[in-house]
Amino acid sequence: MSLPSSAAPVAPPAAVMQILFSVAFVHLLNDCVQAVLPAIYPLLKHEFALSFTQIGLITLTFQCTASLLQPWIGLYTDKRPIPFLLPVGMCATLGGVALLSVAGSFPMLLLAAGLIGLGSSTFHPEASRVARLASGGRFGFAQSLFQVGGNLGSAFGPLLAAAIIVGSGQGRIAWLMLLVVLAVIVLFQVSRWYAGHLASVTKKVAVHAGPGLPRGRVIWALTVLALLVFSKYIYMSSLSSYYTFFLIEKFHVSVEAAQGYLFLFLAAVAAGTFAGGPIGDRIGRKRVIWFSILGAAPFALMLPYANLFWTAVLSVVIGLVMSSAFSAIVVFAQELVPNKVGMIAGLFFGLMFGISGIGAAAMGAIADSTGIETVYRIASFLPLFGILAVLLPRVDAGRS
Repeated sequence: MSLPSSAAPVAPPAAVMQILFSVAFVHLLNDCVQAVLPAIYPLLKHEFALSFTQIGLITLTFQCTASLLQPWIGLYTDKRPIPFLLPVGMCATLGGVALLSVAGSFPMLLLAAGLIGLGSSTFHPEASRVARLASGGRFGFAQSLFQVGGNLGSAFGPLLAAAIIVGSGQGRIAWLMLLVVLAVIVLFQVSRWYAGHLASVTKKVAVHAGPGLPRGRVIWALTVLALLVFSKYIYMSSLSSYYTFFLIEKFHVSVEAAQGYLFLFLAAVAAGTFAGGPIGDRIGRKRVIWFSILGAAPFALMLPYANLFWTAVLSVVIGLVMSSAFSAIVVFAQELVPNKVGMIAGLFFGLMFGISGIGAAAMGAIADSTGIETVYRIASFLPLFGILAVLLPRVDAGRS
């Protein structure tokens, strides 16, 4: 069923598309810097004699600072928007990168990871709000474009690490500060546009008044979405945090080769993310969520038992299929609670980071005690949680 003409999404004007591409570009820079952290884990493990548990704790520290503040920042700025929080928050990332390049102890590594996470906690809720404001009603497309910037950054991070850091030493991390300074400059321009368009935020919320579901039904739907994020991101964290170690241990590939395989997986994640939002705009977000998480299950179950070639193929397929869900989940949740766009974005981005951190720490402990391959055998069952999507209500009539 097509939408009535009065409600049909329209293409954003060129000037607003520049804003969409700007926040997506900064998302690329932000997540590229973040992705360097797990990519240099082998270097840090060697230089600081870290255990897998300590590596998991670095990820946990980053993910917790990146997650715990996000819903509160989103909730506060729903009521009192702070456009220039975007460039100011990115300065925390700048400090974290600077500290990471000179850290001389494990506690300093944790502090650096925490500062980088703090920058993310201020960036994601407000940038997601800007993307929705500039969407022209194409909420899935805008969220996917924003999210794919981050996924591309995550994919390029390991390549950047291999090119300028691995084999050259910890001090080369300081070069990443140039990317963060560029992000601050672009976000300053985005904030100026955002500050000039705040008056239209209330109008957009009034137009998109939501599905009118009972409060209990909304809470139930948000709980189901949270469980789906739980299954998706514990699985994804097991791949992104330990994939290089898995390949090195099982197939005896070099660090550089393992990072190349990690790039293939993360590039597939980026492609799947971009596809999920527009497809959700057309056929309904519930269908995308259902297919994305549960559809990855058979490939995830095969992955721990495959040879190197099929491991690469299966990881690409898993990345393509599973990554299409997150944009659909965020927009679905925002449609459930349309007057709390920032809080919802912060909640789900925060949930994503927090669950990834907890999952990484738990998987690290399992890897230390039973081996890295056991991690992948256990995690392979998580996509089966996708069957919970059948419990979601219809919020985009005719397309759910």
